[in-house]
Amino acid sequence: MADQTAAELAEARNTLVAIPAYAGIDAPLQRLGGLTNRVYQAGDLCLRIPGKGTEEYIDRKNEKVAAGEAARAGVSPDVLFFDDATGVMVTRYLDGAATMSPEAFRSRQGAPARAGEAFRRLHDSGAAFPFRFELFAMIDGYLKILATKDVTLPDGYHDVLREAGAVRAALAAHPLPLAPCHCDPLCENFLDAGDRMWIVDWEYSGMNDPMWDLGDLSVEAGFDAAQEEEMIRAYFGGEPTIAERGRMVIYKAMCDLLWTLWGLIQHANANPADDFWAYSVNRFERCKALMGTPDFSRHVAAVARG
Repeated sequence: MADQTAAELAEARNTLVAIPAYAGIDAPLQRLGGLTNRVYQAGDLCLRIPGKGTEEYIDRKNEKVAAGEAARAGVSPDVLFFDDATGVMVTRYLDGAATMSPEAFRSRQGAPARAGEAFRRLHDSGAAFPFRFELFAMIDGYLKILATKDVTLPDGYHDVLREAGAVRAALAAHPLPLAPCHCDPLCENFLDAGDRMWIVDWEYSGMNDPMWDLGDLSVEAGFDAAQEEEMIRAYFGGEPTIAERGRMVIYKAMCDLLWTLWGLIQHANANPADDFWAYSVNRFERCKALMGTPDFSRHVAAVARG
């Protein structure tokens, strides 16, 4: 493991100094994390090296535009270098900002509200991302990728996908104007400076229903009812409508339905960062549990009514 770490650090330094602007940098590199990518701090810089297999499902040209637009909107660090052929990226390192986790969202007072406010700045920015994040088209795309790999779906996946037809119809009945969205709000993609929340990692970003971001973060952070209420009220500046709240809840289930497949792709690609089979099964079970509640049906009906 030590040899592997040393080799990875050497590769990261070679990647950084190969960029002409940073050829002479001598700051030590520190690994910061990443589920599919490797991220390093080098002084006041942050280096991102894409992970194996990400080229199958990430459009780097879209990410480059989205990361730049998010920085201009004031919700993400400045992009200093981006190679859209390889996905290597250098951004400004946010000194003193805490990388978030479910525990950090619970312990840092006001963090859910700051996340809601950051989403609002992003969604209202007027930015145009090249990619259209379309839930059911992405599910179809991931299923096609999985059809080429030696992996099985969790039992009943296609049954639940058919049940989601009612969700699809409700969302289509009263579509919201598309907004620039992050679309992959893992806790670790949030950096809390105390007075504001920053968002990083724009690999999956696109024009989307803005309620996706709120619903997905609630799931990723394991928000309880009070945290969820704090986030959504900060986002809307008050009480949301029944339909707005319903859309957020719907997307809590739908993000699990989608990311189940993403986890299976990681499992098939032998990504060592996590037990992605367990990750996928747990997400699918959580999706089924939420869709099976009476409240979920009421939320779907509220969205269908508009």
